[in-house]
Amino acid sequence: MGVFSKIHRYREAGQDANVNNVERFGTPVLSLFTTTKVFTLHHHIDIVNSSEEVVYESNSKMISLHDKTDIQTSSGQHVAHIERKIFTLHERHFITMADGTEFELSNEIFHIIKDITNIVGLGWQLKGNFLGLNFELYDSNGEIIAVIGQKMISIHDKWCVDIYKKEHEQKVVAILIALQHMIKDRESSHSSGGSSSSSGN
Repeated sequence: MGVFSKIHRYREAGQDANVNNVERFGTPVLSLFTTTKVFTLHHHIDIVNSSEEVVYESNSKMISLHDKTDIQTSSGQHVAHIERKIFTLHERHFITMADGTEFELSNEIFHIIKDITNIVGLGWQLKGNFLGLNFELYDSNGEIIAVIGQKMISIHDKWCVDIYKKEHEQKVVAILIALQHMIKDRESSHSSGGSSSSSGN
Protein backbone atom coordinates (compact mmCIF):
# COMPACT_ATOMS: atom_id res chain seq x y z
CA MET A 1 0.00 0.00 0.00
CA GLY A 2 2.65 2.55 1.11
CA VAL A 3 2.58 6.21 0.15
CA PHE A 4 0.44 5.42 -2.90
CA SER A 5 -2.49 4.59 -0.62
CA LYS A 6 -2.30 8.11 0.83
CA ILE A 7 -2.75 9.56 -2.63
CA HIS A 8 -5.24 7.09 -4.03
CA ARG A 9 -8.18 5.92 -1.91
CA TYR A 10 -9.26 2.76 -3.73
CA ARG A 11 -8.81 -0.63 -2.14
CA GLU A 12 -10.20 -4.12 -2.69
CA ALA A 13 -12.79 -5.79 -0.48
CA GLY A 14 -11.11 -7.48 2.48
CA GLN A 15 -8.19 -5.04 2.62
CA ASP A 16 -7.67 -2.62 5.52
CA ALA A 17 -9.28 0.81 5.41
CA ASN A 18 -7.26 3.42 3.53
CA VAL A 19 -4.61 4.92 5.83
CA ASN A 20 -5.30 8.48 4.74
CA ASN A 21 -9.04 8.10 5.43
CA VAL A 22 -8.36 6.61 8.88
CA GLU A 23 -5.89 9.35 9.81
CA ARG A 24 -8.30 12.11 8.80
CA PHE A 25 -11.70 10.72 9.68
CA GLY A 26 -11.23 7.58 11.77
CA THR A 27 -12.25 4.02 10.95
CA PRO A 28 -15.33 3.85 8.68
CA VAL A 29 -18.52 2.28 9.99
CA LEU A 30 -18.72 0.13 6.88
CA SER A 31 -17.26 -0.09 3.40
CA LEU A 32 -18.86 -1.08 0.11
CA PHE A 33 -17.35 -2.00 -3.25
CA THR A 34 -18.70 -1.96 -6.81
CA THR A 35 -17.79 -3.76 -10.02
CA THR A 36 -19.24 -2.92 -13.42
CA LYS A 37 -18.95 -5.06 -16.50
CA VAL A 38 -18.00 -2.20 -18.79
CA PHE A 39 -18.57 -3.78 -22.18
CA THR A 40 -22.23 -4.69 -21.87
CA LEU A 41 -25.40 -3.08 -23.21
CA HIS A 42 -27.22 -4.02 -20.01
CA HIS A 43 -25.53 -1.76 -17.46
CA HIS A 44 -25.42 -3.78 -14.24
CA ILE A 45 -23.47 -2.92 -11.08
CA ASP A 46 -23.08 -5.17 -8.05
CA ILE A 47 -22.41 -3.43 -4.71
CA VAL A 48 -20.76 -5.80 -2.24
CA ASN A 49 -19.62 -5.60 1.39
CA SER A 50 -16.15 -6.33 2.78
CA SER A 51 -16.92 -10.07 2.64
CA GLU A 52 -17.77 -9.70 -1.07
CA GLU A 53 -21.44 -10.50 -0.45
CA VAL A 54 -23.84 -8.64 -2.77
CA VAL A 55 -25.75 -6.02 -0.76
CA TYR A 56 -27.24 -3.88 -3.56
CA GLU A 57 -27.70 -4.14 -7.31
CA SER A 58 -28.01 -1.36 -9.89
CA ASN A 59 -29.54 -1.82 -13.33
CA SER A 60 -29.75 0.79 -16.08
CA LYS A 61 -31.61 1.08 -19.36
CA MET A 62 -28.64 1.87 -21.56
CA ILE A 63 -30.71 2.74 -24.65
CA SER A 64 -32.30 5.74 -22.99
CA LEU A 65 -31.79 9.49 -23.31
CA HIS A 66 -32.42 9.88 -19.61
CA ASP A 67 -30.14 7.00 -18.52
CA LYS A 68 -32.74 5.55 -16.14
CA THR A 69 -31.29 3.47 -13.31
CA ASP A 70 -32.89 1.50 -10.50
CA ILE A 71 -31.15 0.33 -7.34
CA GLN A 72 -32.44 -2.51 -5.18
CA THR A 73 -31.21 -4.60 -2.27
CA SER A 74 -29.95 -8.13 -2.91
CA SER A 75 -33.36 -9.37 -1.70
CA GLY A 76 -35.16 -7.27 -4.33
CA GLN A 77 -36.32 -4.33 -2.18
CA HIS A 78 -36.43 -1.03 -4.12
CA VAL A 79 -33.88 1.54 -2.90
CA ALA A 80 -33.73 4.39 -5.41
CA HIS A 81 -34.42 5.55 -8.97
CA ILE A 82 -31.95 7.76 -10.86
CA GLU A 83 -32.47 9.78 -14.05
CA ARG A 84 -30.14 12.06 -15.98
CA LYS A 85 -31.21 15.47 -17.29
CA ILE A 86 -29.95 16.12 -20.81
CA PHE A 87 -29.25 19.30 -22.81
CA THR A 88 -27.93 21.38 -19.96
CA LEU A 89 -24.77 23.28 -19.05
CA HIS A 90 -24.73 21.22 -15.87
CA GLU A 91 -24.53 17.48 -15.43
CA ARG A 92 -27.62 16.65 -13.39
CA HIS A 93 -28.83 13.35 -12.08
CA PHE A 94 -32.14 13.24 -10.22
CA ILE A 95 -32.51 10.68 -7.44
CA THR A 96 -35.74 9.52 -5.81
CA MET A 97 -35.33 7.28 -2.77
CA ALA A 98 -37.83 4.55 -1.88
CA ASP A 99 -39.19 6.69 0.97
CA GLY A 100 -39.95 9.55 -1.44
CA THR A 101 -36.91 11.71 -0.61
CA GLU A 102 -35.77 13.56 -3.73
CA PHE A 103 -32.44 15.24 -4.48
CA GLU A 104 -30.10 15.83 -7.39
CA LEU A 105 -26.41 15.89 -8.22
CA SER A 106 -25.55 19.08 -10.09
CA ASN A 107 -22.10 19.64 -11.57
CA GLU A 108 -20.87 22.30 -13.98
CA ILE A 109 -19.57 20.48 -17.03
CA PHE A 110 -16.54 22.73 -17.48
CA HIS A 111 -15.13 22.16 -13.99
CA ILE A 112 -12.63 19.47 -14.89
CA ILE A 113 -9.71 19.76 -12.46
CA LYS A 114 -11.32 20.48 -9.09
CA ASP A 115 -14.95 19.51 -8.76
CA ILE A 116 -17.59 20.38 -6.23
CA THR A 117 -20.88 18.64 -6.90
CA ASN A 118 -23.83 20.05 -4.98
CA ILE A 119 -26.36 17.55 -3.67
CA VAL A 120 -29.39 19.80 -4.15
CA GLY A 121 -32.23 18.95 -1.78
CA LEU A 122 -29.97 17.59 0.96
CA GLY A 123 -27.51 20.46 1.34
CA TRP A 124 -24.60 18.05 0.94
CA GLN A 125 -21.47 18.50 -1.17
CA LEU A 126 -19.32 16.01 -3.02
CA LYS A 127 -15.78 17.36 -3.19
CA GLY A 128 -13.09 15.74 -5.25
CA ASN A 129 -11.03 15.45 -8.35
CA PHE A 130 -12.43 13.77 -11.44
CA LEU A 131 -8.86 13.24 -12.66
CA GLY A 132 -7.57 11.87 -9.36
CA LEU A 133 -10.70 9.73 -8.88
CA ASN A 134 -11.05 10.50 -5.16
CA PHE A 135 -14.13 12.12 -3.62
CA GLU A 136 -15.34 13.15 -0.16
CA LEU A 137 -19.03 13.53 0.69
CA TYR A 138 -19.94 16.09 3.37
CA ASP A 139 -23.27 16.91 5.03
CA SER A 140 -24.71 20.39 5.49
CA ASN A 141 -22.67 20.83 8.70
CA GLY A 142 -19.41 20.01 6.95
CA GLU A 143 -19.14 16.59 8.61
CA ILE A 144 -17.81 13.66 6.61
CA ILE A 145 -20.40 11.15 5.39
CA ALA A 146 -18.29 9.02 3.05
CA VAL A 147 -15.05 8.83 1.07
CA ILE A 148 -15.14 7.39 -2.45
CA GLY A 149 -12.27 6.05 -4.56
CA GLN A 150 -12.05 4.56 -8.06
CA LYS A 151 -9.49 2.00 -9.23
CA MET A 152 -7.28 3.73 -11.78
CA ILE A 153 -6.67 0.88 -14.25
CA SER A 154 -9.13 -1.98 -14.57
CA ILE A 155 -11.09 -3.75 -17.32
CA HIS A 156 -13.96 -3.64 -14.86
CA ASP A 157 -15.00 -0.26 -13.48
CA LYS A 158 -14.22 -0.69 -9.76
CA TRP A 159 -15.05 1.66 -6.87
CA CYS A 160 -14.97 1.58 -3.10
CA VAL A 161 -16.74 3.78 -0.55
CA ASP A 162 -15.96 4.18 3.15
CA ILE A 163 -19.14 5.23 4.97
CA TYR A 164 -18.97 7.16 8.26
CA LYS A 165 -22.69 7.77 8.84
CA LYS A 166 -24.53 4.48 8.48
CA GLU A 167 -27.95 6.16 8.62
CA HIS A 168 -27.18 7.61 5.17
CA GLU A 169 -26.00 4.29 3.67
CA GLN A 170 -28.64 4.00 0.95
CA LYS A 171 -28.35 7.67 -0.08
CA VAL A 172 -24.58 7.18 -0.34
CA VAL A 173 -25.09 4.14 -2.56
CA ALA A 174 -27.42 6.14 -4.83
CA ILE A 175 -24.91 9.02 -5.01
CA LEU A 176 -22.09 6.57 -5.75
CA ILE A 177 -24.01 5.06 -8.67
CA ALA A 178 -25.00 8.50 -10.00
CA LEU A 179 -21.36 9.62 -9.76
CA GLN A 180 -20.23 6.62 -11.80
CA HIS A 181 -22.75 7.55 -14.48
CA MET A 182 -21.59 11.19 -14.47
CA ILE A 183 -18.00 10.13 -15.01
CA LYS A 184 -18.96 7.73 -17.79
CA ASP A 185 -20.96 10.54 -19.45
CA ARG A 186 -17.93 12.81 -19.20
CA GLU A 187 -15.61 10.18 -20.65
CA SER A 188 -18.03 9.56 -23.53
CA SER A 189 -18.29 13.31 -24.18
CA HIS A 190 -14.50 13.71 -24.26
CA SER A 191 -13.99 10.68 -26.51
CA SER A 192 -16.55 12.05 -28.98
CA GLY A 193 -14.99 15.51 -29.01
CA GLY A 194 -17.35 17.14 -26.51
CA SER A 195 -21.05 17.90 -26.61
CA SER A 196 -22.98 20.81 -28.07
CA SER A 197 -25.69 21.06 -25.42
CA SER A 198 -26.88 24.63 -25.11
CA SER A 199 -30.22 25.04 -23.41
CA GLY A 200 -31.35 25.16 -19.79
CA ASN A 201 -29.38 25.37 -16.54
